[in-house]
Amino acid sequence: MNKDLSRQKISKYIGKQVKFIYNGSRNQREKFKGTIISVFPSIFLVETNDSIKRIKSFSYNDVISSNLQIIEK
Repeated sequence: MNKDLSRQKISKYIGKQVKFIYNGSRNQREKFKGTIISVFPSIFLVETNDSIKRIKSFSYNDVISSNLQIIEK
């Protein structure tokens, strides 16, 4: 998968609630639900659906390298 294909895939989820699994450094795994709110050429923004609304940014390389998994509900 390349950057353009991952951008197209992520663009389909704009405004929809999806589940994310982020594999961080040192085997840290974070699971959260959120909504993709914006897509830019290098990154995309996710608003979490936690009790405290946060906005997180991810790069398309996170998706390509499987550090970030997007699971449709």
